[in-house]
Amino acid sequence: MSMLQGNKSAGRLTKRIIPCLDIKDGRTVKGTNFVDLRDAGDPVELGALYAQQGADELVFLDITATVEKRKTLSELVNKIAHHINIPFTVGGGISSVEDVQVLLQNGADKISVNTSAFKRPALLRELEKEFGSQCVVLAIDTKKEADGEWYVYLNGGRTKTEMKCTDWAYQAVELGAGEILLTSMNHDGTKSGFALDITRKLSDILPVPVIASGGGGTMEHFVDVFRNGHADAALAASIFHFKEIPIPDLKNYLAENGIVVRV
Repeated sequence: MSMLQGNKSAGRLTKRIIPCLDIKDGRTVKGTNFVDLRDAGDPVELGALYAQQGADELVFLDITATVEKRKTLSELVNKIAHHINIPFTVGGGISSVEDVQVLLQNGADKISVNTSAFKRPALLRELEKEFGSQCVVLAIDTKKEADGEWYVYLNGGRTKTEMKCTDWAYQAVELGAGEILLTSMNHDGTKSGFALDITRKLSDILPVPVIASGGGGTMEHFVDVFRNGHADAALAASIFHFKEIPIPDLKNYLAENGIVVRV
């Protein structure tokens, strides 16, 4: 296990709650299992509201990111940066040091890469060298198949690979990823609970924080993913966008259940 050995630092005991805003054509959208998108509001307004309510960080993913829209995204990022006072991560179509430079210059704190890093793993090393691993979040969309293994999917969950999730996560951290955003496609949008097994597996073997994503539907699910999934952070979308679970209530519930959070 070479350089990856050793436990995570004790300083990471505080668990983070991270609302995720999927952005399509400048609006926040939400789907189930990566399809059936519906409108969920203005990303700048929502982001500001979540920051006010006590979210620890925000993630903005531009799901329609293309070269032409890169400029639009950086303008949106700039607007977001002026309305919130907590760290935020931006992802969607990022494939070069230049792409990242533009987003960080416009106020993003971290960036998230997914398919582009899988197709060209050297990208992670380049980004780490240029900006430091604390800026580089690797998003992994993964699905449990009939053989019981979790495989990596690309292109917004449309393309299956033969790479096992744990192998890719491990390799990515060695290359420079400073955080893993793990989305279970089996659980995404179902509100039936997070994927505890794969989350715990990655959290236990990796020396970097793991953000669990996909399946959060009740406050108990969040306690579970921290207590039994060993996640460092939990990310959710629709339960926050559609006001099903207010962030202050969730934080209080976690604290009452012995989970250390910033209240």
